[in-house]
Amino acid sequence: MNATNFIHPAFIFIIFAGILTIWKHRSFKYLLPLPGIIAIFCVLLMKPGIYNEISYLGFKLTLGRVDTLSIVFAHVFAIQSIIGFIYAFHVKERAQHIAAALYVAGAFGSTFAGDYFTLFIFWELMAVASTFLVWLNQNNPKATNAGFRYFIFHTLGGLFLLGGLLLRYKVVGNFDFVPISPSSATIYDYLILIGFAVNAAVVPLHAWLPDAYPEATITGAVFMSAFTTKTAVYVLARGFAGFEILAIAGTIMAIYGVFYATIENNARRILAYHIVSQVGYMVAGIGIGTSMTLNGACAHAYAHILYKGLLFMGAGSLLYATGTAKLSELGGLAPKLPWVFVFYMVGAVSISGFPLFSGFVSKTMVISGAAEAHRTILALGLELAAVGTFLSVGIKLPYFAFYGEKKYSGSIKPLPKNMYVAMFIASFLCFFIGVYPNFLYHLLPFEVEYTPYTPWHLEQTLLLLSFTGLGFYVLRKKLTPEPKLNLDFDYFYRLIGRSFLKLCKNPIEKIDNWWSEIYKKIGLRGLMGLARGSALFDLEEIDRVIDGFAYNFIRCGNNISKIQKGDVRIYLGISVLIAFAIFGLIYLF
Repeated sequence: MNATNFIHPAFIFIIFAGILTIWKHRSFKYLLPLPGIIAIFCVLLMKPGIYNEISYLGFKLTLGRVDTLSIVFAHVFAIQSIIGFIYAFHVKERAQHIAAALYVAGAFGSTFAGDYFTLFIFWELMAVASTFLVWLNQNNPKATNAGFRYFIFHTLGGLFLLGGLLLRYKVVGNFDFVPISPSSATIYDYLILIGFAVNAAVVPLHAWLPDAYPEATITGAVFMSAFTTKTAVYVLARGFAGFEILAIAGTIMAIYGVFYATIENNARRILAYHIVSQVGYMVAGIGIGTSMTLNGACAHAYAHILYKGLLFMGAGSLLYATGTAKLSELGGLAPKLPWVFVFYMVGAVSISGFPLFSGFVSKTMVISGAAEAHRTILALGLELAAVGTFLSVGIKLPYFAFYGEKKYSGSIKPLPKNMYVAMFIASFLCFFIGVYPNFLYHLLPFEVEYTPYTPWHLEQTLLLLSFTGLGFYVLRKKLTPEPKLNLDFDYFYRLIGRSFLKLCKNPIEKIDNWWSEIYKKIGLRGLMGLARGSALFDLEEIDRVIDGFAYNFIRCGNNISKIQKGDVRIYLGISVLIAFAIFGLIYLF
C-alpha cells in the first residue's frame, strides 16, 4: 500500500460523525456498523510503512506510521467499534453516536501517530469525546459531576503530556515519537510518561476510571472500556518498554484493582476496577520489557478489549432491563435473562483465564514471561490478582446478580435484539481466540514461541480457580454486597476539592468581606467627600472665574455701546488719543 491508497481509519469515523450531525432521518442507525467494517478492511490491507506525512507550521507531522505494533491494536479497535455500534443500534440520540465515533477516531489517530504533536491532537480528541459519553447519561444525576471530574483529570494528564513534549522539542528539535531508553530518560520523558500513565489508570492516578465509567451511558461505557486505557497501553509499549517503574506499578495495579472490585456493590464499578487490574498485567509486561512480556501485553490488550466490552454489555443489559446495576438490589435473574447470563459468563471465564477462552492464552503469556525473566515476585503478584479476578467477576458478581438468596421482584424491560447480537459476536470471539490462539499470536509484534496449553499451565490454572471457588462458597455470606460507595484515592481527590472550596469560602471570602467593609467605610466615604469637594470647587472657584469673566465682558460691551453715540467728533478725538499713545510707546521703547 502506498501513500495514495492508505486510508486512515480515524478520518473514516470523523467523516461519519460529520454525516450524523446533518442526517436528521432516523434511518441513520443503519449506518452505525459501516465505519467499523470499512476500518477493519483498511487495517487488513495495510502494509508497514510511513504514510500521510505533512508539514504544518514548520513541523513534520506523520499521521500514518504502520507497523506490527500499531496494526494489532488497530485490528481489535476496528472489531470492537463494530460490536459497540451494533450494541448501540437501538439508541435514538445521535449525540451519543457522534461522541462515540469521535472517540474511536481519537484512538485510531493516536495508534497511527508517528509524532507527539499528532498524538497530542488525537489524545485530546479522545478525552473530550469520551467526556460526553458520561455527560449524555441524562437519566443519571451523578453523571454531570462525574464527567467534570473525568475531564479535569484527563486535562491534567494532557498538560503533563504537553509540557513534556514541548520541553523535549526545546532540547532535541523535533516531535518524533520514538522508543526511549530507561538509562537515558530525562525529566521531559518522565512528564510524558506521567501523561500516559493517567490514561492507563496507573495507581494512584486511576480514580477517574471507577468514578466515571459506572455513570456513563449504557452504550458509552462499552466504548470507554475498550479504548482509553488500551490506547495508553499502546503508547507505553511504543515509547517506554523496559522501564522498571512500570513493571512494579503494573503489578500493584493488578492486585489493587481486584481488592477494590471484591468489596464493591455496583456491577459496573466492579468491572471498572477490573480494568485497572487487567491493564496492570499489560503495564507490568511492558515494564519487564522482554519480547515475551511485550507480546503478552499486546495479546492481553487484544483479548481484554473483547471480553471487557462483553462484560460491560452484560452489566449494561442488567441496568437496561432492571434500572439498577447494584448487586444488593438484584438476584435471581438467570431464569428471566438467560442469554444475558450465558454471554456474561463467557466474558467472566475469559477474564478469569479459564482454558478454552481468550484470557487464558494472553494472561498466562505475561505471567510466564515474568517468570522467565526471573521476576518471581512480580509473577506471584500477577497470579494472586488472577485469583481475585475469578473471585469478584467470575463468581461474586454473577452469583448475586443472577442467583443469590435475594430475588429481584421488579419489572424486567425487554432488551433490544441488537444487544444480544453484539454480545453473541463478542462471546464467539472470546471462545474462538481461546481455542485458536494462533489467530491472535499471528498479529503480535514479535515472533511468538509460546504454547499456552501445556499440562503445567492447565493444572496450575484449574487448581487456582478451583480453590478460589471453594473459598467463595465458604465466605459467600461475608462477601454479600453492601449498598455503599467505597472510596479509595477518590477520597484524597475529593478532600483536595473540598479544601479548595473551603479556602474560597472561608479565608478568601472573609478577606473579600473585610475589604468590602473597608471600602464601604473609608473608600466609599472618601469618594463621596472628593465628589462634594469637586462640586464645591466647581461652584465657588470655576463658576466664579467664568461668571466673573462673563460679567466683566458684558460690562465692557455695555461701556463700549455707551461710547457709540454716532458723533464724528468723539470718534476723531478717540483716534487722536490712540495715535498719541502709540507714538509715545514707540518713542519710549
